[in-house]
Amino acid sequence: MLPTQVTADSFVGYPPQGRALAVQNLAVIQQMPIAFAALLMSQVIVYDWLFPAERKTVDDQFAYLQSLSAADRAQSLSGFVLPAIEADLRDRDWVQHPEEFVEALTADLWSSHQIDHFRAAAQAYSGVWRKRYPEPEPPTPRLALVAFGKDLRADHYALFRKLRPHGVYVTQVDGTDGWPTILETASARAAKAPLPYDHWYVDGGAPPVSMDVRLSQVTWAELSGARAAILRRMQSVIHSGHGGPEELRTLMAETTAKDVGMAGGDGDETLRRFKVSVLAQGSGTQIFSTTFVQWTAREILRRAQPVTLVLHFQPRQRQLPMNELLAGTGDRNSVDPEGSLIDADMGTYYTWIDQRRLTGAGQATLVAWSEAHGQAIVTGPNAPSGATATNPMTMRQVLEQFV
Repeated sequence: MLPTQVTADSFVGYPPQGRALAVQNLAVIQQMPIAFAALLMSQVIVYDWLFPAERKTVDDQFAYLQSLSAADRAQSLSGFVLPAIEADLRDRDWVQHPEEFVEALTADLWSSHQIDHFRAAAQAYSGVWRKRYPEPEPPTPRLALVAFGKDLRADHYALFRKLRPHGVYVTQVDGTDGWPTILETASARAAKAPLPYDHWYVDGGAPPVSMDVRLSQVTWAELSGARAAILRRMQSVIHSGHGGPEELRTLMAETTAKDVGMAGGDGDETLRRFKVSVLAQGSGTQIFSTTFVQWTAREILRRAQPVTLVLHFQPRQRQLPMNELLAGTGDRNSVDPEGSLIDADMGTYYTWIDQRRLTGAGQATLVAWSEAHGQAIVTGPNAPSGATATNPMTMRQVLEQFV
């Protein structure tokens, strides 16, 4: 089906809000190149479950395209016109199955050596429409609070080496009030600006008994059943004798909440789908709790763009042969304190990088604290770069002085 052949009835199978958005912008969709239309429809078909920041991105693109004349719109999207590839993919249903279309498109772009051209076109388009509709500044400066659990320890490992040039390294932190202070800080921020999906808590184990319900929560313990289900699905492909990476990738992309025992109930469907995506599309998120925390943080920052993010790294299981890890037959009680600490340290650095990709990066702050070592690092506008604080401080004092 060509975009010119699309009608309002083509979107009958979409969820309500996504369908309304597509019908409202039908005239514009009909004038899009197939490749671009499929990419945009992959967001519209799940529009009802996108985070507010993601919805705004879709809305802004439609607003930008609506504002152009037909000639200017065609010029803006000209880089997405791919006649040879479109001929091969024309029979695919890009309206009802845009994700499958995009996967096939990506494969064809690589095989035909047009991927660089496509990326350049996408970057050029993004630069133009983002100039017209820039990402909004956060309502309050962003803050990430990262805690390494007391069981993460490596006596001869130098913590925060990659972050020390960018902030204050605190060598003596009295952790007595550490967790209460971190949770109180997150709760206070959520109370001050209670916008949906602006405040998050991610734990590589089980969360504290009492948690502020205004924090969107994703924890390793709550997803134990879903993780086991994901591994069983992976094993089904591996043991089939004919499944390869492509089949596995497709199976993971098609995984639903029902497939992993998370369907039903009156819970938050947007959050539920996000959790499934972390497990189904992340690499190692089903096996290692530290990878789970780091990947979840990455996806939260990329997709939800929150102002508050609390991460709690806890011990992961030791490395085992891959077959044992995927099968879940290894000794799950055997943890790796040193490896977990190194993972957490690198995960914190990646979180800092991801935080700085968002608007308001100049005012954003990250605090990471190792409970076992009594050390912390603070990066942000109130934390001088490359500095070291050797005087004893509580976590509350660290936050008061540098955040």
